[in-house]
Amino acid sequence: MKRHFALLAIMLLATSSAHASIELPLLFTDGAVLQRDQPLPVWGWATPGAKIRASFDAHDATTTASGDGTWRVELPAHAAGGPFELRVREGNADEVAVRDVLVGDVWLCSGQSNMEFTVSEAQDAQAEMARGDDPAIRHFKIPKSWSTMPEARLAGGAWVAATPRTVGDFSAVCWFFARELKARNGVPQGLINSTWGGSSIEAWMDAHTAKIDSLAAVARMHQQEEAEADRLAATRKRLANWPGLQADVPGRDGRPLWAEETFDARDWASIQVPGNWESQGYYGIDGIAWYRTQFALSAQEAARGVMLGLAKIDDSDRTWVNGVIVGETVNRWGAVRAYRVPPHALHAGLNTLAVRVEDLGGGGGIHGDAALLYVQPEGGARRPLEGPWHFRPAAVKLVSEVGYNQTPTLLYNKMIHPLLGHALRGVLWYQGEANAVPKLALAYREQFAGLIRMFRAAWQQPEMPFLWVQLPNFSSGGDTAEESPWAELRESQSAALALAHTGQAVTIGLGDPDDIHPKDKQNVAHRLVLVARRVVFGESVVASGPVFRALKIEGNRARLSFDAADGLAARGGGMQLSGFEIAGEDNRCRPAQARIDGNSVVVSSADVPHPAAVRYAWSDNPVEANLVDRNGLPAAPFRSSAGP
Repeated sequence: MKRHFALLAIMLLATSSAHASIELPLLFTDGAVLQRDQPLPVWGWATPGAKIRASFDAHDATTTASGDGTWRVELPAHAAGGPFELRVREGNADEVAVRDVLVGDVWLCSGQSNMEFTVSEAQDAQAEMARGDDPAIRHFKIPKSWSTMPEARLAGGAWVAATPRTVGDFSAVCWFFARELKARNGVPQGLINSTWGGSSIEAWMDAHTAKIDSLAAVARMHQQEEAEADRLAATRKRLANWPGLQADVPGRDGRPLWAEETFDARDWASIQVPGNWESQGYYGIDGIAWYRTQFALSAQEAARGVMLGLAKIDDSDRTWVNGVIVGETVNRWGAVRAYRVPPHALHAGLNTLAVRVEDLGGGGGIHGDAALLYVQPEGGARRPLEGPWHFRPAAVKLVSEVGYNQTPTLLYNKMIHPLLGHALRGVLWYQGEANAVPKLALAYREQFAGLIRMFRAAWQQPEMPFLWVQLPNFSSGGDTAEESPWAELRESQSAALALAHTGQAVTIGLGDPDDIHPKDKQNVAHRLVLVARRVVFGESVVASGPVFRALKIEGNRARLSFDAADGLAARGGGMQLSGFEIAGEDNRCRPAQARIDGNSVVVSSADVPHPAAVRYAWSDNPVEANLVDRNGLPAAPFRSSAGP
């Protein structure tokens, strides 16, 4: 009997080993979408020297695994359709079957948080998810992962078909893009989502393009990890002062205890406000923390009510005065808080303010301009909300912020390199916010063009379409009258249009000044679809608004000419335009009058009698810019020269 079980165990082990000897990348798993009308590469790993046969819809391809076990075959191009089965056999026994395979258009969706941004976070999310039922659109989310050297295997991921239950986790831009294309051409859509919020462009480059030494990068990462461990240890020690952390301790009448007016917070920590808590000894914590302070009112002021300014809060807050809830803002880290406090919540003397802050990632706490922290009695002047402030971590967790997504090559090595060779229709890119800072924004011009060339060379597709979303309007707080990092970044993006088979969706007017993650991803995707229809599919469709081409000086005014297939117009009607500035030989830009004159724009200013240069929409948040075509597509920000 023992010999029988021993023999059975050996047989089972041998069978298990045989089935494990052939392996396909995770992209070749059930539900996969393969690129139509191109040769279909299939690759993987097997026993060294083994004979490999791949079969797909009555077509076969064979090869022999190399000495390290790698192999690759190429099946004939296939028209859109499915479902099919892909079968790969090693020798005469071991076989892997990939079922429910569709053939259609496969898009690599990459970049940072606005591409990662999901349908569940988008405008009209509930309605969009309810009608997100199309099993011919499939999404493959690559986990956030990194490596110091190029890797052959992904960290994870699976193909997921769109249903009302699943589509909420899809990239919103990619989903709305694919949905519109699918409605037009009926072709299955595959979306490979390789994104990481906050990532810099350098992280998506290979070592050669990023111009770094790989070994030096490894050494630098080790140093950063050691420093990170020390910072987190210091925070962990500080958090030990509050054992048993929890979000809300129940108080009276259903209010949290820490919101009550009579709660004694003298044993809480002191903290400076405004300022993120990470810079004040609480590095690396995400989650919920509480702030408390007091402010004084006279009896007359309390009887009239006050406006309470709390600057900005990262990300969400719930605010009480004397135990009465007076305001709440959800997931608006860049939005200024100003809550009206009614008289019934106030009294003469000291009033208690309690703020429950929830941070979802990155910086956390009450931050922004100190002038936006105030108490303003009805009909009176603002006065500073000076504190002192008391602070207590509640339900928090420690999160490493080593900066893998900001370090050159790390994301490319693990989230792009394993994809090389997988046939694509094109790349959709939405990134740049992390590089929209002084100096880096101008460097982006060379980096972005280099990234596009790198992707094409890596896929051995020199004409692979590369489409991107130009950064929308946003109040970053980093621009001045002379400089705008976001405008410079947009200019760097536009410069890449000099490369063939590229396209840009201009999204000025679709941004949210107070939120770096605007929720209207539907119109962003629609503009990207217009670009794809023209660049990828060769349709005669207007895909962009007016594009600046030349400047001509006519005495004391400048005449600008544009490429505008649909003519020039002003958003809202009329012929007068806003958002233009003009400069003389001193390169000092001044606000200008501008009007449409036929197919050109005439710009002038009484303060600039001898104009030399013009710029348009040159700020982080150019909400006044109103030059569009007759379909409402906006002109991209530009300047006529490299000067201010």
